Amino acid sequence: MLVLLDIDGVMLHASPWKKVEMLEDGFSAFSKEAVKSLNKILEETKASIILTTSHKYLYSIKQWEEMFELRGITASITRLEETKLSSRKEEVLYWINNNPKIDNYVIIDDDKSLNGLPPEYKERLVITNSITGLTMEYADKAISILKSHQL
Repeated sequence: MLVLLDIDGVMLHASPWKKVEMLEDGFSAFSKEAVKSLNKILEETKASIILTTSHKYLYSIKQWEEMFELRGITASITRLEETKLSSRKEEVLYWINNNPKIDNYVIIDDDKSLNGLPPEYKERLVITNSITGLTMEYADKAISILKSHQL
Protein backbone atom coordinates (compact mmCIF):
# COMPACT_ATOMS: atom_id res chain seq x y z
CA MET A 1 0.00 0.00 0.00
CA LEU A 2 1.23 3.46 -0.91
CA VAL A 3 0.32 7.01 0.02
CA LEU A 4 1.22 9.57 -2.65
CA LEU A 5 1.64 12.51 -0.31
CA ASP A 6 1.86 16.25 -0.81
CA ILE A 7 3.24 18.47 1.97
CA ASP A 8 1.92 22.04 1.56
CA GLY A 9 -1.83 22.12 2.16
CA VAL A 10 -1.73 18.56 3.51
CA MET A 11 0.90 18.28 6.25
CA LEU A 12 1.29 22.07 6.52
CA HIS A 13 -1.72 24.34 6.54
CA ALA A 14 -1.78 27.09 3.94
CA SER A 15 -3.52 29.58 6.20
CA PRO A 16 -2.03 33.06 5.68
CA TRP A 17 -3.06 34.22 9.17
CA LYS A 18 -1.47 31.31 11.08
CA LYS A 19 2.26 31.40 11.63
CA VAL A 20 4.12 28.22 10.69
CA GLU A 21 6.73 27.06 13.21
CA MET A 22 10.17 26.19 11.85
CA LEU A 23 12.02 23.24 13.38
CA GLU A 24 15.76 22.88 13.89
CA ASP A 25 16.19 21.14 10.52
CA GLY A 26 15.07 24.34 8.78
CA PHE A 27 11.75 22.93 7.53
CA SER A 28 8.28 23.83 8.77
CA ALA A 29 6.61 21.87 11.55
CA PHE A 30 3.70 19.73 10.40
CA SER A 31 0.23 20.36 11.79
CA LYS A 32 -0.43 18.21 14.88
CA GLU A 33 -3.75 17.07 13.38
CA ALA A 34 -2.01 16.11 10.12
CA VAL A 35 0.63 14.09 12.01
CA LYS A 36 -2.04 12.19 13.98
CA SER A 37 -4.05 11.62 10.80
CA LEU A 38 -1.10 10.39 8.73
CA ASN A 39 0.04 8.12 11.56
CA LYS A 40 -3.45 6.62 11.68
CA ILE A 41 -3.28 5.86 7.95
CA LEU A 42 0.19 4.34 8.23
CA GLU A 43 -0.64 2.27 11.33
CA GLU A 44 -3.92 0.89 9.97
CA THR A 45 -2.64 0.10 6.47
CA LYS A 46 1.14 -0.39 6.86
CA ALA A 47 1.50 1.89 3.82
CA SER A 48 4.70 3.54 2.62
CA ILE A 49 4.95 7.15 1.44
CA ILE A 50 5.77 8.47 -2.02
CA LEU A 51 6.33 12.21 -1.87
CA THR A 52 4.62 14.22 -4.60
CA THR A 53 5.37 17.63 -3.09
CA SER A 54 7.16 20.30 -5.07
CA HIS A 55 9.84 20.10 -2.32
CA LYS A 56 10.58 16.43 -3.07
CA TYR A 57 14.06 17.00 -4.54
CA LEU A 58 15.23 19.62 -2.06
CA TYR A 59 16.30 16.85 0.34
CA SER A 60 17.62 13.31 0.09
CA ILE A 61 15.36 10.38 1.02
CA LYS A 62 17.36 9.96 4.25
CA GLN A 63 16.82 13.64 5.09
CA TRP A 64 13.08 13.32 4.40
CA GLU A 65 12.86 10.26 6.68
CA GLU A 66 14.72 12.17 9.41
CA MET A 67 12.42 15.19 8.97
CA PHE A 68 9.32 13.00 9.25
CA GLU A 69 10.75 11.26 12.34
CA LEU A 70 11.47 14.63 13.98
CA ARG A 71 7.78 15.43 13.43
CA GLY A 72 6.60 12.13 14.95
CA ILE A 73 6.14 10.02 11.81
CA THR A 74 8.15 6.88 11.11
CA ALA A 75 7.68 5.65 7.56
CA SER A 76 9.39 4.23 4.53
CA ILE A 77 9.64 7.19 2.15
CA THR A 78 10.47 7.58 -1.50
CA ARG A 79 9.46 10.19 -4.07
CA LEU A 80 8.14 10.52 -7.59
CA GLU A 81 10.93 10.34 -10.12
CA GLU A 82 12.17 13.59 -11.55
CA THR A 83 10.44 14.66 -14.77
CA LYS A 84 9.99 17.81 -16.78
CA LEU A 85 6.21 17.60 -16.41
CA SER A 86 4.51 20.85 -15.47
CA SER A 87 1.63 19.80 -13.21
CA ARG A 88 1.00 17.46 -10.30
CA LYS A 89 -1.70 15.75 -12.34
CA GLU A 90 0.78 14.98 -15.14
CA GLU A 91 3.39 13.73 -12.63
CA VAL A 92 0.89 11.42 -10.93
CA LEU A 93 -0.41 10.09 -14.26
CA TYR A 94 3.18 9.48 -15.38
CA TRP A 95 3.85 7.52 -12.18
CA ILE A 96 0.64 5.48 -12.51
CA ASN A 97 1.32 4.65 -16.16
CA ASN A 98 4.91 3.62 -15.40
CA ASN A 99 3.95 1.42 -12.42
CA PRO A 100 1.05 -0.65 -13.76
CA LYS A 101 1.60 -3.48 -11.26
CA ILE A 102 1.08 -1.14 -8.31
CA ASP A 103 -2.64 -1.03 -7.75
CA ASN A 104 -3.09 -0.20 -4.07
CA TYR A 105 -2.46 3.47 -3.51
CA VAL A 106 -4.17 6.65 -2.42
CA ILE A 107 -3.30 10.19 -3.48
CA ILE A 108 -3.52 12.83 -0.71
CA ASP A 109 -3.11 16.34 -2.05
CA ASP A 110 -4.69 19.79 -2.12
CA ASP A 111 -3.85 20.39 -5.80
CA LYS A 112 -7.13 20.93 -7.63
CA SER A 113 -5.56 19.90 -10.98
CA LEU A 114 -5.89 16.32 -9.72
CA ASN A 115 -9.66 16.62 -10.09
CA GLY A 116 -8.92 16.20 -13.80
CA LEU A 117 -7.60 12.66 -13.33
CA PRO A 118 -9.45 9.92 -15.20
CA PRO A 119 -12.29 8.46 -13.06
CA GLU A 120 -10.47 5.19 -12.27
CA TYR A 121 -7.63 7.21 -10.68
CA LYS A 122 -9.73 10.00 -9.24
CA GLU A 123 -11.53 7.42 -7.06
CA ARG A 124 -8.21 7.03 -5.21
CA LEU A 125 -7.89 10.77 -4.58
CA VAL A 126 -8.36 12.60 -1.29
CA ILE A 127 -8.31 16.36 -1.90
CA THR A 128 -7.63 18.20 1.34
CA ASN A 129 -8.68 21.69 2.26
CA SER A 130 -5.38 23.61 2.13
CA ILE A 131 -6.40 25.77 5.10
CA THR A 132 -6.90 22.78 7.44
CA GLY A 133 -4.66 20.19 5.83
CA LEU A 134 -4.96 16.46 6.55
CA THR A 135 -7.64 15.72 9.15
CA MET A 136 -9.04 12.52 10.66
CA GLU A 137 -11.98 12.73 8.24
CA TYR A 138 -9.59 12.71 5.28
CA ALA A 139 -7.51 9.98 6.94
CA ASP A 140 -10.59 7.76 7.27
CA LYS A 141 -11.37 8.29 3.59
CA ALA A 142 -7.77 7.38 2.63
CA ILE A 143 -7.88 4.24 4.79
CA SER A 144 -11.17 3.23 3.20
CA ILE A 145 -9.67 3.66 -0.29
CA LEU A 146 -6.60 1.59 0.58
CA LYS A 147 -8.59 -1.18 2.28
CA SER A 148 -11.11 -1.37 -0.58
CA HIS A 149 -8.28 -2.09 -3.04
CA GLN A 150 -6.61 -4.80 -0.94
CA LEU A 151 -6.19 -8.16 -2.63
